Amino acid sequence: MTPRPRRKYSQAARLHDMIRLIEARRGITLDELVQESGVNRRTVHRDLAAMEDAGYPLVSQWQGSRKLFSFITGFKDLPPIRFTLPELMTLSLFRSQLEFLKGTPFHDDMSAIARKVNSVLPPRYAAHMERVAQVTLPLLTGGRDYGRVADSLTRLRDALLYQYRVSISYKPRGRAEAESYDLDPYTLIVYKGGLYLLAYARNRKGVRTFAVERITSVTVGKERFQLPDDFNPEEELRQAFGIVAEPVMTVRVKFSAEIAATVRERSWHESQEISEEPDGGIILSFQAGGKMEILAWLLSFGAHALVLEPPELREEVKRSVASLARMYGEIIG
Repeated sequence: MTPRPRRKYSQAARLHDMIRLIEARRGITLDELVQESGVNRRTVHRDLAAMEDAGYPLVSQWQGSRKLFSFITGFKDLPPIRFTLPELMTLSLFRSQLEFLKGTPFHDDMSAIARKVNSVLPPRYAAHMERVAQVTLPLLTGGRDYGRVADSLTRLRDALLYQYRVSISYKPRGRAEAESYDLDPYTLIVYKGGLYLLAYARNRKGVRTFAVERITSVTVGKERFQLPDDFNPEEELRQAFGIVAEPVMTVRVKFSAEIAATVRERSWHESQEISEEPDGGIILSFQAGGKMEILAWLLSFGAHALVLEPPELREEVKRSVASLARMYGEIIG
């Protein structure tokens, strides 16, 4: 194929021509774009990135050994999206809660959205929205540093968006060696200031949850997957007390009168039931899995929480409290 002679024209003109080419075809390769535009591959890559930044829904997929670029079908028929000021305030408020993702593509994307919105607002309103977005309470003490895994998050974001299979290296807590997983990435979950990947592990034949900060590498494959029609992330974790899906246990805890009101006004699990005690305390019952998460939650109440069931959880609390007593006894002594 003989390349067309290079033409000296602006990026805006090139983008206009490329957009028309992509719209006219069901898919076009990078080499074909190079041939048609008369510029090099690096310039075409830059132009494709500029299209995405401008809001064109560019997608790519492999057909055999050919990578084809196209637009999402029917995107030109979508009407302009307009927001009310209360909706923009809500967007700004929740933008402030993404500070724990600073240094990642998700934080960058939200900042880009804010810049686009503010660019069309009167200065007074834009400044007010920025003030709202600066309210980052509650402060995320002990937050994770996701900036160091930004490259992996970028690859995961693209794989989630276009449904590409991935291979990851993952270092479970307390283990020195990383493990390999072949995954169909289903969704990301934000939980208590942490980011988790919910995915089907093909080499483990089951849905697994991965703490993103423990993913040491991500390789995006060329093969795509279909999300199961009956997949529901909430259903996957419905019986978990937190983020870990483990065998369900029936938990009964007596809370003292001093903190009964605080416990009563919160929803701890969808299966919970509360009964009142004559001394002003309450008994909270629920069915959930995730022993270590339940244990950490119970210990946070100190002497105000007494485990009634199950016996094995009660014994676990006793061992933890005894260990703390020995440790502090040694320090005091």
